[in-house]
Amino acid sequence: MRAGIESGAVRVLGVATGSSPLPLYRAIRAPRPQSIDDVEFFALDEYVGLPPGHPENYRVFLERELVHPLGLDPARLHVLDGGAADPDAECRGFEAALGAAGGVDLQILGIGSNGHIGFNEPGSSPTSRTRLTALAERTRADNARFFDTLGSVPTHCLTQGLGTILEARRILLLASGPGKAEAVARAVQGPVDPAVPASYLRDHPDVTLLIDRDAAAMLTTEGAHR
Repeated sequence: MRAGIESGAVRVLGVATGSSPLPLYRAIRAPRPQSIDDVEFFALDEYVGLPPGHPENYRVFLERELVHPLGLDPARLHVLDGGAADPDAECRGFEAALGAAGGVDLQILGIGSNGHIGFNEPGSSPTSRTRLTALAERTRADNARFFDTLGSVPTHCLTQGLGTILEARRILLLASGPGKAEAVARAVQGPVDPAVPASYLRDHPDVTLLIDRDAAAMLTTEGAHR
């Protein structure tokens, strides 16, 4: 990714939140690529209903981990507004801004324990666009560690759709820890299945997986399909 930024090949970077991409973001910061000032950043998703400035608001997260440490122009960070009065209009505007920027050169993704990417939960259409949707209870339970209680985890979000994500020219999927092993195995070696949204990545021509041994623990050479 750093090479792509420095060479100018990555001018639009899709950024994920959560714990998975943190080591990658910290690696970008030292040394700082000078050409990063020319990059536009588009976030995958955002919670609905969190107050402005909440530490788990994804704009706050990305400002903390990328914008401020790198001294970036905040106007180059595009994040869906989870407090928008008209969520549908917010999602349409985000799609329009992404298209005007030329589309994503490199999309960074994590994977949920139920196989979601972005907040595209099981059952999401592979042609879905940026939209308002409900969070699965498993996702809320997984994310409760970032909140005071499970009850304080939002129930809804705005997320790029699978169709939007799959339009990125290149995709980098990150996963670590034993809690992601089943999802990784189902995404990589099971059938392409709406129950495992990440499995649709197998229809993309340029996907790289960067996973640790724990996350790879359930992969088998015998189970590989394509």
